[in-house]
Amino acid sequence: MNDWPEAWSDDNRGSRYGRGSASAQPESARVMRQIRRGPAAPAGQGAYGGVPQQPSYVDGRGHGGPDGYDSGYNTGQVYGTPGGGGTGRPGGDAGHAPDWRRRIKWTAITVATVLVVTTVGTYFWADSKLNRDVDLSTVIDRPEKGEGTNYLIVGSDSRAGMSDEEKKKLHTGSAEGKRTDSMMILHTGDNGPTLISLPRDSNVTIPEFQGSESGKTRPAMGANKLNAAYSIDGPTLLVRTVEFNTGLHIDHYVEIGFAGFANIVDAVGGVEMDIPQDIKDTKSGADLKKGKQTLNGEEALAFVRTRYALAGSDLDRTKNQQKFLSALANQVATPSTVLNPFRLYPTMGAGLDSLVVDKEMGLFDLAGMFWAMKGVSGGEGKSMNMPISGSAGNGNLQWDMPKVKQLVEQLKNDEKVTVSGN
Repeated sequence: MNDWPEAWSDDNRGSRYGRGSASAQPESARVMRQIRRGPAAPAGQGAYGGVPQQPSYVDGRGHGGPDGYDSGYNTGQVYGTPGGGGTGRPGGDAGHAPDWRRRIKWTAITVATVLVVTTVGTYFWADSKLNRDVDLSTVIDRPEKGEGTNYLIVGSDSRAGMSDEEKKKLHTGSAEGKRTDSMMILHTGDNGPTLISLPRDSNVTIPEFQGSESGKTRPAMGANKLNAAYSIDGPTLLVRTVEFNTGLHIDHYVEIGFAGFANIVDAVGGVEMDIPQDIKDTKSGADLKKGKQTLNGEEALAFVRTRYALAGSDLDRTKNQQKFLSALANQVATPSTVLNPFRLYPTMGAGLDSLVVDKEMGLFDLAGMFWAMKGVSGGEGKSMNMPISGSAGNGNLQWDMPKVKQLVEQLKNDEKVTVSGN
């Protein structure tokens, strides 16, 4: 039985149908002729009334002759691009390659936006945590400000917020109130940073001052230990006393207590120190062996508080404090801390929560202070004790005033410090 339409048979199909083809080109694109668009067929010769006269071809591909006729079809194209390389979608355009420039542009914009938002958010978060409790505007009779910036950095023995277990663990005791355990002046300028320790047993005059709470003027109190000024009326009297006895203007005040110090050290994962000798001190709790080692918060606090186990007592202790604080600043500024949010934010939180600063202190001032301390440990600056000439009659340490005067003049003028200390 023949399934083909009437007048068609298998023989009519010729050798091209049903027997394969020598060409992979689709049959319709290869042999089918395109009909020239022209006048409508005469009446009675429509689609069923007869076959209209077929157009003539010049090149066999549907292109006209001299009249420039264009059939509107691309040779050999079924779908897509010429040559058969189409998308396979009827009526569709060729597929486009990904626009990588556009993708990179928007990725960069997104990353930049996230960084800006994170940075701004971090700034305001950190700024809100600073305890700006010290008003230096109440300090009277201040020296004229010189070149560069001077920070008074104070480590107090404050036990505020510490539990009985923490006090026992850190060997801090339970004394009420707070006193200064260490005091340093950090000068920053164009000739590198200079870190100067002020021994707490320094023999100084506590000058006339205005009470921080009462507002009343109090008379001078003759020769005293430097740390007595803090005990009497806190940070503002300490600043007033340092300025009076040195003639150096203090621009910023920074204070940290026992617990805050230990927390910062733990937050950065400890600080590596080269201990110069075996240290065992029951009062500070230090039990350290000579050599390089990483100190945790408890060990670090014991190290910077130790003086009875050292030959130079308080003078040796201030040197250890300088070394440790510079090493701590260096550790805080390392990429392993700055680029690791799981370490950076705990470190910032621990430090900012425990710092007490003056009302004019900003985050950039604080960052500048830490960067300068890092420079001291990196050899870009100098660390020293205040020059000492010996002991006073009351047993306090007496400053070498000619050297102190020369040192202060160099700091005021932001000159390279040539004076040596103890």
